[in-house]
Amino acid sequence: MTDPEGRAAAVRDAIHQRRRAVNEAVPEYLTVEEPERLYEATRYLLDAGGKRLRPTILMLVAESLSADPVEEYRAVTPVDGGDRSPSGTATDSIVAAATGSPQGNGGPVDIMAAAIAIEVIQSFTLIHDDIMDEDDLRRGVAAVHEAYDLETAILAGDTLYAKAFEYLSAVGAPPDRTVRAHDVLARTCTEICEGQALDVDFETRSDVTIEEYRDMIRAKTAVLYGAAAVIPAILLGADDETIEALHRFGIRIGEAFQIQDDLLDLTTPSERLGKRRGSDLIENKQTIVTLHARQQGVDVANLIDTDDASAVSEAEIDAALAELRSVGSIEYARSLAEEFIAESRESLRVLPPGPAREQLEDLAWYLIEREY
Repeated sequence: MTDPEGRAAAVRDAIHQRRRAVNEAVPEYLTVEEPERLYEATRYLLDAGGKRLRPTILMLVAESLSADPVEEYRAVTPVDGGDRSPSGTATDSIVAAATGSPQGNGGPVDIMAAAIAIEVIQSFTLIHDDIMDEDDLRRGVAAVHEAYDLETAILAGDTLYAKAFEYLSAVGAPPDRTVRAHDVLARTCTEICEGQALDVDFETRSDVTIEEYRDMIRAKTAVLYGAAAVIPAILLGADDETIEALHRFGIRIGEAFQIQDDLLDLTTPSERLGKRRGSDLIENKQTIVTLHARQQGVDVANLIDTDDASAVSEAEIDAALAELRSVGSIEYARSLAEEFIAESRESLRVLPPGPAREQLEDLAWYLIEREY
């Protein structure tokens, strides 16, 4: 598709269809139980909306790999058509005993459960990020710690983290694949925490390099995209070459996504962005834009002379943006994101040609064309 507007509309439609499926499934998987206040808090951001990009990627990968056309995400046919007998290993018994779930024999896989697992991990990270950053707005509504209280928000995040592994245990894949998917998600969560720690550390440093920043966003943001791309491949029995290529795909689009977020923080109105425009500058967060600008001699720390978001005017943000444009920092970030997307799309060649692969290619492009 060569028409950019038509292409973007097709991508938005593909995302919308899968987002709707995820939104309908969330109340089924994450029910509001006792204590109600805790579970209402776990659902709060999920019910507030969200793009659902990570589960969309997971679902599209599954569609591309499935041996049969996907009509129901709760029953997706593995790569080998489900022709696989239970292994009967010690690992099988351990998993079954620990999870209380059926061991699975290579039959249909509940990919929706995996998609929900990825999305609740994303929600967990947002809750804790907002607490750490003292942000009071998320997705156009009050942050969880503002809508409820700090203690409830922490518990809600922790609950979501645990629920993700619970859902992944119940997908019905063979135990060895389920254990491998668990390992990916566990390592992903560890890396997210490492990336967040680096991000916090960077706020007090003036010597952060672009290479260090890339390491940080890979851990904090990109690894969850990598997990979203590889977990369905693992659960459906794809070969290691496919799994490795899909991981590269996820990492590259995740890096590009974060760079685009850095740009949108400066260029998109607060009401559309869902949070305060220019918050990264106000909070002195290191971004690819400010790191490049510092290399060009810009006094980044004084672009905004207060850390009180309520005292910063739109005119001050516009002035800072103009200076960043003048030294080429906006264009540098844009070019790097485009490079990452080109690499990500190349990695998709391991998937069979078809509509799902095309939608993944177009979605990768869309991630750096989006305006919020």
